[in-house]
Amino acid sequence: MINQTSSSRFLPSIRQSHSHIRAYACVREQGMCLLCMTAILPADRRTPECVASRSECRLGPWQLPLLFASFLLMSVGSGGIRPCALAFGADQLDRRDNSARNVRTLQTFFNWYYTVLGLSIVFASTVIVYIQQTKGWVIGFAVPVVLMLTALTLLLVGSPFYLKAEADKSVLVGLVQVLVASYRNRREPLPPETADASCFHNRAGSRPRIPTNRLRYLNRACVLGNPVKELNPDGSASDPWTLCTVQQVEDVKAAIRVLPIWSTGIMPGVIIGQQMFPVLQAKTMERRMGALEIPAASFGVFSILTLTVWVAVYDRALVRPLSRLTGHARGISLRQRMGIGLALFAVAMVVAARTESVRRAAALAEGLQHYGPKSGRTVHMSAMRLVPQHCITGLAEALNLIGQIEFYYSEFPKTMSSIGVSLLALGMGFGGVLGSAIVEAINAATRRGGRDSWLSSDLNRGRYDYYYLVLAVMCVANVVYFVWCGWAYGEEGQNRVMAEEAGEETTKEPQHKP
Repeated sequence: MINQTSSSRFLPSIRQSHSHIRAYACVREQGMCLLCMTAILPADRRTPECVASRSECRLGPWQLPLLFASFLLMSVGSGGIRPCALAFGADQLDRRDNSARNVRTLQTFFNWYYTVLGLSIVFASTVIVYIQQTKGWVIGFAVPVVLMLTALTLLLVGSPFYLKAEADKSVLVGLVQVLVASYRNRREPLPPETADASCFHNRAGSRPRIPTNRLRYLNRACVLGNPVKELNPDGSASDPWTLCTVQQVEDVKAAIRVLPIWSTGIMPGVIIGQQMFPVLQAKTMERRMGALEIPAASFGVFSILTLTVWVAVYDRALVRPLSRLTGHARGISLRQRMGIGLALFAVAMVVAARTESVRRAAALAEGLQHYGPKSGRTVHMSAMRLVPQHCITGLAEALNLIGQIEFYYSEFPKTMSSIGVSLLALGMGFGGVLGSAIVEAINAATRRGGRDSWLSSDLNRGRYDYYYLVLAVMCVANVVYFVWCGWAYGEEGQNRVMAEEAGEETTKEPQHKP
């Protein structure tokens, strides 16, 4: 996840999304072609040490660099495509108003975007993996190359019909300019709270406005002291690193304001990143259903199926009744959805702890004290007992993760849409890092004195149920923290409304252009 959250994700604005999608899609296609080449080109296995019964067969000097180069290109391509594609797709449907119809349309788009993404993961982990196992690596890698090339071709063919706008400067540069300008003007006095819009710099042709009172320190970046010296004849700032527009300042405030709520999305990344442990559990349990043996790694599909079913039911059957009941166009508010999702992550960990406790007790009762997933022996307990925790996790993802995407998109001004939708992946990346740190900390703390670690490679000697309970406690603490952040955040939708009222979200109206 981290390699897909590089700073390049924050450079494009929504106006540049289409061109960035094309460019990064080409980069990813090149990486996939290189990966396919590693399977096509012959391996250098004819070394003196290489014999059929031994494993000293060395790779050629070019193979690993080629493999790593393919991974690098694919990760850079994915990092550029995902935030831009989501923001660009939403921009095709967004009427830029707060009407119930517009809110409903965007909600449906975000729901099904994430669902299709999940289904694509299921397709990749089942159909593509089956092709690789039965037809070989060459065909297995060639199929995704063809699919990616087809998607890129469809994008180019449809280009004349997309809603696009003129490219604008990087949003990231605008954010940095506000921070630099407010620091440079730190000794300048702020106008009184009763000051009118003439005391502040607004973009030429936009509706004059004054900055909000929250984070007033940043208001120094848009204070207009001497218009003759500080403005060009066209009304723009002569030095954008000293004087910024009110909207630029409000954009920075919007980003800072959302950070506490964003930080609550790190914990779901921790939970999702620990899905390797249920795979180890499944390997020690009975996975056969009749003549079919379910692969241990395939149980994660149940979370995606739950997500898909919930999105379909909620979007088509529950939103309208809930809207009549709550008076909210989305059925329930975005923060309510996110909070319920966070609570369900805690429930999933409690269920996982209970399941592991029962599994371990059954294994010990059968005399499997020293047998792990590599032993080949399994406990007489169906691996279907793992399905409930996967289903609850999938429901939590449907509520929290999709809610996060929609929340960031709706709260950030239009010029910052790409930044907003990339925050989810950024949080997931931080969650993966934090999850690894938690695993290392628990290993270090529980193996002292020669004891077995809670996360021992031998599941029957470890205490994975305790580990799940630790995660459950952290999830509960995260829910409490989220409630406080939601209370401190205040009303939703203020940032987008203020930006649109100022008429500064685009310098030109969106238009159909090739």
